[in-house]
Amino acid sequence: MPEFPSSSLDQWIAAADRALRTLAATPAASRPSPAAGVGEEEPLASDEAREAVALMRVNHVGEVCAQALYDAQALAARSPELKAMFEQAAREEADHLAWTEERIRELGGRTSLLNPLWYGGAFAIGLAAARIGDRASLGFMAETERQVEQHLQGHLERLPESDAASRAIVAQMKDDEVRHADAAAALGGAELPLPVRMAMRLAARVMTRTAHYL
Repeated sequence: MPEFPSSSLDQWIAAADRALRTLAATPAASRPSPAAGVGEEEPLASDEAREAVALMRVNHVGEVCAQALYDAQALAARSPELKAMFEQAAREEADHLAWTEERIRELGGRTSLLNPLWYGGAFAIGLAAARIGDRASLGFMAETERQVEQHLQGHLERLPESDAASRAIVAQMKDDEVRHADAAAALGGAELPLPVRMAMRLAARVMTRTAHYL
C-alpha cells in the first residue's frame, strides 16, 4: 500500500492550528454572507426557529467536517496542484462555516456540542482516502460533495419559507458544492464502489440525526 508523502513538522503544526481555529475561534468569511442581501424578515414562530436552528446546526457540522477532510487530503496529497485544489476548496467551505455559525447565533441557537468528535473523525477519513491515492481522494471528494448537495436540497425543502436568510445561505452552499464535485470529477476522481458510497450515506445519516439535537 502506498505510503503518505513526507510532511514537515511545520505542516502538521499548521494543521493543528487550523483545527483549533475551526473548533474554537469565530470563523471569518472571505465572501459576504448570502443572507446579507435578504430584506428585513418577520420574526419566525418558535417552532420554525427551532427547526431552522437544528437544520443550520447540521449544516455547520458538515462544514466542520469539510475543513477536516480537505485539510487532511491537502496534507497527504501527492501533487502540488492537488494540494492547492484541496486548500482552495477548504477556503470556500470556511465561508460556509462562518455563514452557518452566524445564522445560528442570529436565531438564538448553538453549534453542535460534538464538533471535536466530528472534526477528528473526518480528519481520519480524509487521511485514509488520501492514503489510497490521488484518484481515490478526488473520487471521495466528488462523492462527498454530491451527497452534501442532495442533503442541502432536502434542507431547502424543510426550512421555513419565511426564513429567507437561511434559505439564501443554503442555496449558495449548494451551488458551491456542485462546483467542487464537478472539479474533482474533472481532475480524474475515480467513482467509488457502491458499498463505499452506501457506507458514506449511512455515516452521514448518523451524523445529521445526532447533530440535529446535539
